Amino acid sequence: MMSKLLLVEDNPSDEKLTMTAFKRVGLANEIVVVRDGQEALDFLFCTGQYIERERVMPAMMLLDLNLPRIDGLEVLQRVRRDSRIGLLPIVILTSSKEQEDIARSYSLGANAYVRKPVDFGEFVKAARTLGLFWLLINERPPISR
Repeated sequence: MMSKLLLVEDNPSDEKLTMTAFKRVGLANEIVVVRDGQEALDFLFCTGQYIERERVMPAMMLLDLNLPRIDGLEVLQRVRRDSRIGLLPIVILTSSKEQEDIARSYSLGANAYVRKPVDFGEFVKAARTLGLFWLLINERPPISR
């Protein structure tokens, strides 16, 4: 079974850009999209609308910081505190260039911080690198079910 990628993105334009970029580089993995921090936590912890979801963790999560209901930093913090899924690879994918956001993301346990490039060609390059490394090359951590 091919690994899933969880995309946490509330902006429809950025979602479309991300999906198009991954498709352009030939990423065959299923991409599950959730649109706010609460939905991301529900998906990961199999609660709310995802209570019946099979407890298979995604290979990685692409997490925006500026989200409705629960922001990305809070999602990151809650995931890292949970022993069952705390090792899930999390890449912050955001437009924020704030040094404070970068530092806080890493201090809370982000595996990488990627700024959304404005140029589509640059974004495709970023998608290729992310997909190759995190979904093909990287050895996934053991995650409790």
